Amino acid sequence: MELVQKKRLHLVTGRVNAPLAQEIADRLGIQLGDANLAEFANGELHGKFRDSVRGTDVFIVQSHAGVDGISVNDAIMEQLIMVDAARRASARHITVVCPYYGYSRQDRKAEGREPISAKLVANMFATAGATRLVSVDLHSGQIQGFFDGPVDHLTAMPVLCAYLEGLGDDLVVVSPDAGRVKVAERYAQILHADLAIVHKRRLKGVKNEVEAKDVVGEVSGRTCVLIDDMIDTAGTIVAAAELLKEHGANEVYAAATHPVLSGPAIDRIKNSVIAKLVVTNTIPLTPEKQIDKIEVLSVAGIIADAIDAVFEDTSVSEIFGGANQS
Repeated sequence: MELVQKKRLHLVTGRVNAPLAQEIADRLGIQLGDANLAEFANGELHGKFRDSVRGTDVFIVQSHAGVDGISVNDAIMEQLIMVDAARRASARHITVVCPYYGYSRQDRKAEGREPISAKLVANMFATAGATRLVSVDLHSGQIQGFFDGPVDHLTAMPVLCAYLEGLGDDLVVVSPDAGRVKVAERYAQILHADLAIVHKRRLKGVKNEVEAKDVVGEVSGRTCVLIDDMIDTAGTIVAAAELLKEHGANEVYAAATHPVLSGPAIDRIKNSVIAKLVVTNTIPLTPEKQIDKIEVLSVAGIIADAIDAVFEDTSVSEIFGGANQS
């Protein structure tokens, strides 16, 4: 007797970004599963899948961000618990979908006696039982090598470029620092725009503080778009925007995939020369962060297409024409 195994896709989410997960489920035409997450009185987390996942391909969605009383560490722990539950429930494959990957900036030892926390996070997911990892615009490409299994590195570039194309023809894509030049160059090629670079230096030993120095490229009288993977305290992006204005830029926009927006970020953006900050919903914005200057675009379509490709064993890179690998 020949047995024909029928593949089943099961999608669940943590508590950080449930609206994005629901949008992904809607695009896939499936029902979002219930991980039944709860907290004990002492703050410990518990989860139990309501439906059987035996033999299924489980995709667990969670952004590693702090929102609504849930810390970044809580978010990671939630996802780890869901992975462990799926493994113990005999899931066939377990894919961790983290639109925003936590601790991604700690990807190397910049100074002595520092951890490489991005590697530690990858190790924890592998130990918990994850067989694959999907993320959007990792802070550095080397993080793909931290996980001992397939990693699908997606990019929000198609979504952001579709918006930026409406800003006119005389556009200059600006890298806020030397480390983002390669990414900015790809945006410039797609948008058929010129490229400029803001030269800056970080203050040694001081976190989240930068000093913008100069602009390389012609920006006078033109519309500039600052491109970055994430905006945290907004110090870098605001200082760069002011420098562009000082060099005669007509209007300054900013675009980033991950709106971390910690501490003074919202006040800085409100009071800055930035006309509009364009971000995606990899991290949900709480009500106090939803200001007129911030435009949120959805990456649900990109993630849904990637999940479908992984489930159907087809190419993920073809979704982006290979641009997610360069």
